[in-house]
Amino acid sequence: MSQRSDWLPANRESILEMARNWQSVAGTGGSAWGIPPSVMQNFDSLIQAAANALAAAQNETTRTPVATAQCKEAFDTLITAMRDMKRRYFLSPPLLDSDYISLGLKPRDTTPTQSGAPTAQVTIETYLVGRHELGVRIIYVTGSAADPANKGFRIWYSVVAQGETPPSNPDDLRKSFYTKRKKDVIEFGFGDSGKTAYFAVQIENEGKKGPWGPMVQALIP
Repeated sequence: MSQRSDWLPANRESILEMARNWQSVAGTGGSAWGIPPSVMQNFDSLIQAAANALAAAQNETTRTPVATAQCKEAFDTLITAMRDMKRRYFLSPPLLDSDYISLGLKPRDTTPTQSGAPTAQVTIETYLVGRHELGVRIIYVTGSAADPANKGFRIWYSVVAQGETPPSNPDDLRKSFYTKRKKDVIEFGFGDSGKTAYFAVQIENEGKKGPWGPMVQALIP
């Protein structure tokens, strides 16, 4: 049985053990959680059917392709009932940490993940999109895109006409926009055609800013 990514155990023996534990936690007829007796009786039957099917599929004498298929069907039905029971009864009212533990579930992680201040440097490369438009593609100079601190990018730029003084460093750039995309498009004004755009980028994460990346420039089409 393949590894599961949710709260269910990874193998049938453990799933069966969890289901039997739920029988005990729910109490006689499901009274401890307000589960209707008919629902609990059906759940008990599904557990027994899954246990019998698993035993048959694992026994050298009774293990056949039919028994294997029947075992899968029995556990698929049991798992469907477990998901429904968890959603319909165990989560209403919301579970306490002690409830998660008693049901064999992983307690909720309510501590926010601290991603820290970004330290990577990024720049952009530009490409033509259309008249008065430049596409920009984020390029990592240092660091990794997988770093959770790298939430988004503040792209700063200024447009400079021929004969005007270009910006000497990123602090001289006047306009900016924020994006989480690795590729984006900047639309310039009609009168900006033929001028030069200067760019620099900082990674941003909830108000925390990373170091400037190197400045680049591109002619606006």
